[in-house]
Amino acid sequence: MPEPSSRPTTQPTPERDLRPAFLAAADHVIAIVAREDVAAAWHRPSALPEWGVGGLVAHLASQPVTALTLLRAEPAVDAIALDEHYARSAWVSGGLDDDVNVSIRSSSDEQAEAGRDVVLARVVAARAELPDALADQHADRAVLIPWTGWALRRDDFLTGRMMEVVVHGEDVAASVGFTAPRLPDDVLAPVVALLTRLAARRHGQGALVSALSRSERAPRTISAF
Repeated sequence: MPEPSSRPTTQPTPERDLRPAFLAAADHVIAIVAREDVAAAWHRPSALPEWGVGGLVAHLASQPVTALTLLRAEPAVDAIALDEHYARSAWVSGGLDDDVNVSIRSSSDEQAEAGRDVVLARVVAARAELPDALADQHADRAVLIPWTGWALRRDDFLTGRMMEVVVHGEDVAASVGFTAPRLPDDVLAPVVALLTRLAARRHGQGALVSALSRSERAPRTISAF
């Protein structure tokens, strides 16, 4: 009879549940939108071309609000992979003046016209309702993104929303002149992983590795978008 192996049994790694991380991301949004220097800069140009600070902040603040709306909608039947979502999305490859990107800015500017306090109140209200909405979402839930015509699984959907929060939070900080609050690893890690994959797809593995490890041959940019 063979002796039992002394090696420990490897247990499968459980899937990460990003629902708590998304609540932390919503808190990050509120912390930025609530700043008085953000309110004071509302009508100034931002660090991004064609964006004012108010429109940019409204776009940031819309992420938890939009997530709440879509999580409460009827689920889809099938979902695509997260990276495929970005491969298909017109705004990723579109230019500054392409219709899709003009539409995003226009919608955000319209929301900003209500003023900082209204924008803040909307995201605070959404944050209060998100725990109950998220509690009902199982991991296989296919969340329909109606303006694209396809759906993402729950945590892929939340990762995409968190990417918007992380990136645009830094955009707002750069525009107004402050350091964005430190993000929990549970928020930052999936976003960095997503941006890394997208950057490698856009610029190639060699460019990405060089940018992260070899300053003497680092490319000018490895931006994912």
